[in-house]
Amino acid sequence: MPLDGLAMGFVARELKDLLGGRVDRVSQPEKDMVVLLIRAEGKNQRLLISASPSMTRIHLTQEVYQNPPDAPMFCMLLRKYLTGGRVMAVDQLFGDRLLRIVIDNRDELGEEGPRELYLEAMGRHSNLTLVMNGRIVDALRHVSGDMSRVRQLLPGLPYELPPRQDKLAPQEITREALFARLSAMEGRLKKALQETVSGLSPLSAAELALRLTGFSDPDLSSLDLPAFCLSAERFFVSLPDMGPAVLYLDENGQKADFFPFLYFSRDPARQRAQSSLSQAMDLFYSGRDRLDRMNQKGASLKKQVRTLLERSEKKLALQQEALDEAQDADRYRFFGELLSAQLYRVPKGAKKILLDNYYDESGGAVEVPLDETLSPAQNAQKYFKRYRKAMAARRTAADQKGKTLADIALLEESLLSLQNADTPEDLSDVRRVLEDSGLMRREKALKRNKKPPESRPLTFVASDGTLISCGKNSVQNERLTRAALADDVWLHAKNMPGSHVIIHLDGKPVSDQTLLEAARVAAVYSKGHGVSVQVDYCLRRYVKKPAGTPVGFVTFTHNRTLTITASPQDLPPLKQGRQV
Repeated sequence: MPLDGLAMGFVARELKDLLGGRVDRVSQPEKDMVVLLIRAEGKNQRLLISASPSMTRIHLTQEVYQNPPDAPMFCMLLRKYLTGGRVMAVDQLFGDRLLRIVIDNRDELGEEGPRELYLEAMGRHSNLTLVMNGRIVDALRHVSGDMSRVRQLLPGLPYELPPRQDKLAPQEITREALFARLSAMEGRLKKALQETVSGLSPLSAAELALRLTGFSDPDLSSLDLPAFCLSAERFFVSLPDMGPAVLYLDENGQKADFFPFLYFSRDPARQRAQSSLSQAMDLFYSGRDRLDRMNQKGASLKKQVRTLLERSEKKLALQQEALDEAQDADRYRFFGELLSAQLYRVPKGAKKILLDNYYDESGGAVEVPLDETLSPAQNAQKYFKRYRKAMAARRTAADQKGKTLADIALLEESLLSLQNADTPEDLSDVRRVLEDSGLMRREKALKRNKKPPESRPLTFVASDGTLISCGKNSVQNERLTRAALADDVWLHAKNMPGSHVIIHLDGKPVSDQTLLEAARVAAVYSKGHGVSVQVDYCLRRYVKKPAGTPVGFVTFTHNRTLTITASPQDLPPLKQGRQV
């Protein structure tokens, strides 16, 4: 479910456990995500605050996020104003998707004062703002007057809360107040609840309707309205004590949603109780947020690669056209030689001439087209000149075609690598290979205090416990193959872009089942995607890398071939539970 006002209230109550905690560290792993490390109740707790338009949320997390080499300016400001401070308050405002965290800290002069963090969980308008003395220090997203005439969010301006809707907060609901509103309304109960109670999503409104009436969306006219309002008042009074939070699974057992308490409007058998709503949200978003961000980051790079591939394919077509035209080179030389040998037979001003073909043993004749404005000798020289030009074009086009074919192969390999990428390091590998090849302009270098983390290949566990490694891009392929032992088994899809796969034998013989499982990995992580793919395999000792060849390029001998049809569901399990 989206983080609506109902769920935000539960999160705010859970985060009361942080009161009195000390902010030890501030990081900003993503442009719209902040993580506060807070020492509270004798343990370190990570508070994740995300203003992502699609995954706005706040909860405690067990995830460890990789920080960028250089901290963004907003992160530096948060560190300046919050580090060392104490959490004094965590409040939901108006029962809506607005949360305020108050942190007491000292400034450079030693004077204490509150710093306020406001999270506005408003979809694409979500934001996180740092406020002191009623004025904005900074915000994740600046909102100028050109963007909104109603409310600006810029450093130095007074902070104004989002306009409050004319709705009742859950803690304000009484039978009288609710009856006064609902009695003046018509239509379906679910819509009426959304228009009356602040922060209710359609899903939560349907749940409340079902709990209070036994129907998911009855008509207001069918209700005993006074009795309903009394039940609603009692429900909202008991709301803070409801629980436990649950994680909702789909029919395939995959994480599909989270709820602050058991939802009667969803299958109870698919709801798994969690220790807290934070835990349910952390499990739900684990991997989902990373995949969503990977798709966003990878989409731009993928678009660039596809554009480069289209240009290379057009270039290849032009080069092939030039080669086809250059096939006339021998005919130009032939005409020039015949003319040179029989100039005395060519009348001036002729448009064509029939000359003896002394290359033909049977003594045939050849008609040679002429330029009537040129002399016979000049026509012969024109043919020789066209011959030389065609030969030069043929050599140039042949050289260019070879490079273009290599570029196309590299770009196709890069597209496959982008499809396999599941970490920012994987994307960096792909970009670096394209930059090194000259196909893509290098990004502006950043000052790095430490070496960036190295991307890692996938590791599967065969049915007999043998480890199988699979590179996700050419950088990993080369690194993986170079590090493999001589008697390990190396596999690769035949005659197509794909991953290098290594069976780590540690001196043991390879079983037929393990070889088959490794071949499935090579088939699935190839351009053929496992649909009747031929897979070559041999011992690593027979795999060589010729000097001067691109990253990931190898030659091999003593190989055998398997034909494999496989899908991701046929793969052995990933080590440490990683998913394909």
